[in-house]
Amino acid sequence: MNALPAYLLSDSAAISSDGRLSIGGCDVLELAEEFGTPLFIYDEDHLRSRCREAVEAFGDGVAYATKAFLCTAMAQLVHEEGMQLDVATGGELHVALHAGVPAGRLVMHGNNKSEIELRMALEAGVGRIVVDSFDELDRIETLVGDGLDPPTVLIRVNPGVEAHTHEYLQTGVADSKFGFSLAGGVAEAAIDRAAASTAMELAGLHAHIGSQVFVVDSFVKAIGALAPLVHRAGARELSIGGGLGVAYVEGESAPTITEWAGAVKSACADAGIESRILAEPGRVIVAQAALTAYRVGTIKPIDGVRTYVSVDGGMSDNPRPVLYGSGYEAFLPRATDAARGQQVRIVGKHCESGDVIVQDASVPEDLVVGDILATPVTGAYGHTMGSNYNMVLRPPVVFVRDGTARLVVRRETFEDLTDRDVD
Repeated sequence: MNALPAYLLSDSAAISSDGRLSIGGCDVLELAEEFGTPLFIYDEDHLRSRCREAVEAFGDGVAYATKAFLCTAMAQLVHEEGMQLDVATGGELHVALHAGVPAGRLVMHGNNKSEIELRMALEAGVGRIVVDSFDELDRIETLVGDGLDPPTVLIRVNPGVEAHTHEYLQTGVADSKFGFSLAGGVAEAAIDRAAASTAMELAGLHAHIGSQVFVVDSFVKAIGALAPLVHRAGARELSIGGGLGVAYVEGESAPTITEWAGAVKSACADAGIESRILAEPGRVIVAQAALTAYRVGTIKPIDGVRTYVSVDGGMSDNPRPVLYGSGYEAFLPRATDAARGQQVRIVGKHCESGDVIVQDASVPEDLVVGDILATPVTGAYGHTMGSNYNMVLRPPVVFVRDGTARLVVRRETFEDLTDRDVD
């Protein structure tokens, strides 16, 4: 029966006396009419505030993890606010460079960087390459041998720490495709090889324990595990990666960026680590900054079972519920603070029974076909993980600020769906 918790909305969210929601001074229902649905609505001031908090907490060198949400406008915004950018593929690298971000402000990731991607990175002059395998060391040495300038690198170490999150989001456990394991001296061998190579400059170490991590103690444990290696390598830099969690549903809470940084720095001090401490927040920068607006198309009550509410999007714009069983809240922007006394399952329009957006959603009892329904905290891993399944058109993205809506990604057209086809 509770109304939507206000803390799940972005910083500039405001509710009028009649219950209508505005973000960045723009009425959400009017945005849905102007740009259509589904629609990603991002609070630009919220994005900028979190970027500034990250820079204040970690200093220059903190990098935004672009996999959480990337488009040209987002890359430009992050750069304007003083963050570096973490890119993990040639595509992410291309978008960042297209946005005008200097290559020296980029950190190149990826567990299987191709020779083409590494060549792109070296030719552009990216600031750091995070090396993930011995095969990658081979490729870098070959490219530098062909005449490219030696890069500055960090060695990604798998610290063997089990973060408290979904198993698919754990990246620092022993059984992982990422990084060099601490076990068996593998990480030490990688560090020694990089340090001895004339094809690269070793700056330090990198670790990433997982995503959607709520407990800062997991990062503290990782630092404890890494400390002996940091000292042995004489690392100038230590990146703790990203992965800080955010609240998605009522009852969840998460540390702030500032609290996370405080715990990390304290743990490093306790371990005698004097390296420059770096981090790569992504989700915590963008998740709460956005909501997705849908239009209700079908309401299907099944006696003795449940009521299905179908909207005009689904797993093509938010695959997280299908992939990870992720939970979300739902509400009506026309009655944001209304009691939500009806239990329904919100589903998409795709040809999959698993096309579920909110498994057990609470919505107002007067929900009707044609209503605009919104899910908050959808700024991370929606747009970037989206697809064209069933040839559904991918939604547009708008940034809102000071009463103005700025279209930063247009809606796809049917023509877009066939532009790459070869007749």
